Amino acid sequence: MGGILKAHSGNYRINPQIRLNFDGEISVDSFAGGGGASTGIEAGLGRPVDLAINHDPGAIAMHTVNHPHTRHYCESVWKVDPKEACSGRKVGLMWLSPDCTHFSKAKGGKPRKKQIRGLAWVGLKWAGMVRPRVIILENVEEFQTWGPLKNGQPCPKRKGETFEKWKAQLENLGYRVEHRELRACDYGAPTTRKRLFVIARCDGAPIVWP
Repeated sequence: MGGILKAHSGNYRINPQIRLNFDGEISVDSFAGGGGASTGIEAGLGRPVDLAINHDPGAIAMHTVNHPHTRHYCESVWKVDPKEACSGRKVGLMWLSPDCTHFSKAKGGKPRKKQIRGLAWVGLKWAGMVRPRVIILENVEEFQTWGPLKNGQPCPKRKGETFEKWKAQLENLGYRVEHRELRACDYGAPTTRKRLFVIARCDGAPIVWP
């Protein structure tokens, strides 16, 4: 989020080119780690992230220290009931950064796990139950090759098949979906790593990339 946010005198302010209006809505950081993504979200929205989810007690403990005003769920993303968690409030933003290790080429030839590769499907659960206005997914570029496994390895003939189905189901729920590969160094961050970003929104407004 380096190109969206600008630091000023130790605090963050919203880049004036970005128009964010989350009045009365909440934000959700699913797969929250120590709190890096939440820090960017908070800087962009000008207020704390409302909900953070992670199954790992250590990650939640660190996130709690970094974001004490956030409500934390230390359990599987699949066990969290979106309606109960939101308590009737509308979701303006849901951020998804599911485990990327079983997509990354850095894993080499080690077997992949279907249940880990399928974590992004939880976004469809939230879309169907509480309809977040904007959903953003961040992952390694290889996430676009998401497809069925054969003997523990991605099936080369069906590469990207599941990724396209995942996007199509969001579209069937009324979302406009776009995705791009971006390098953090192009937006002010001191790293050249490239990541895939998928943006889905259902409020009729256009998707605007930085």
